[in-house]
Amino acid sequence: MATVITNPASTQDRLLRARAASARLALLSTEEKKALLLAIADAIEANAPTILAANREDVERSGLEGAMRDRLLLNPARIKEMAQGVREVAALGDPIGETLAEWTRPNGLHIRKVRVPLGVVGIIYESRPNVTVDTAVLALKTGNAIVLRGGKEAARSNQRLVEILAAVPGVPEGAIELLDSSTRQSVQELIKARGLVDVIIPRGGAGLIAFVTENSSVPVIETGAGNCHIFVDESGDFDMADEIVINAKTQRPSVCNAAEKLLVHEKIAGEYVPRIVKKLLDAGVEVRGDEKSRSLAAGLDVKAASEEDWYEEYLRLCMGVRVVANVDDAIDHINHYSTKHSDSIVTRDEANARKFLRGVDSAAVYWNASTRFTDGAEFGFGAEMGISTQKLHCRGPFALAELTSSKYEIVGTGQVR
Repeated sequence: MATVITNPASTQDRLLRARAASARLALLSTEEKKALLLAIADAIEANAPTILAANREDVERSGLEGAMRDRLLLNPARIKEMAQGVREVAALGDPIGETLAEWTRPNGLHIRKVRVPLGVVGIIYESRPNVTVDTAVLALKTGNAIVLRGGKEAARSNQRLVEILAAVPGVPEGAIELLDSSTRQSVQELIKARGLVDVIIPRGGAGLIAFVTENSSVPVIETGAGNCHIFVDESGDFDMADEIVINAKTQRPSVCNAAEKLLVHEKIAGEYVPRIVKKLLDAGVEVRGDEKSRSLAAGLDVKAASEEDWYEEYLRLCMGVRVVANVDDAIDHINHYSTKHSDSIVTRDEANARKFLRGVDSAAVYWNASTRFTDGAEFGFGAEMGISTQKLHCRGPFALAELTSSKYEIVGTGQVR
């Protein structure tokens, strides 16, 4: 059984166990992996009281408030969602062994390109214990070993979850390893473990992602911060826009696909800005605006937005509002200030929508829908490792297919060169 590491010096042993486990995991059949995941889902539900007890202790000791407290918190509904997410991943197709291409050369060599596991995946994340389960399950489904380095605020929750997952019969020893979160030494050791770890995934705030990206000697796949935008075009339906903006901002403001900025076409701004600002304020959202939007919403409590505001991922009930000249202006603003995560246009004009979809350089771009759908489960992928905002290897929800590499299998009849 994998247990929480209490001595940072033993990180090396855990990485060695994970490397050994990756070879065994790669040989598991689709049926064996599905059975493991279904057993894990049952085990999570059966052990819900102990998970919640560990989480309560984490929450009480953390001192966190607002968005960060919400990220840490587990409750019976979230435990149920966690188990259901595992079952959804179990039901998905297995990408391992999938033939990506196949052909025969004139010399008779038969070449087949197939999906294979990455090997050992290291993930560094902050105070979201659901990530422990989501990522471990995706790794098992794709035959990868996983090394988890969660935030210290969730140490007890993560420990209990890993104990439950690793105790399921059939899970190879070393398949799920949890590193010490009390110091940064385990992070340093993980990101320097080239040869033992095949890829590092940092998941959290911009500071964590930047540190890992700049210091890792292991290849990194970034999962990005979300400074997400909604642009209400001149032909946008106001009622639809209201629902999308309020949902994207307030449904769960602590997550990376929550909208942080609202752009409004100048031709409708006189009517729409005061309307939506009032609704945002009534929903408990702090509003920060440019000079034009503050003027249009005179009499309402709109604070002046600074230049830094347009870059900031608030992760709380706060939203920046700006009036723009047209769809081109909106695209320019988003491409300059966004984190290339998720952005949406509300419009009836298909030409403007298509221009927005093509022009905005983000991982997910929406037409008449909330940014809150950028999620592995919502896309039909089950859980996800995170939302990748980079362009190499994968972009958007980072799920099963992205946890694979490929190799070539070549069958001959004695050919020599």
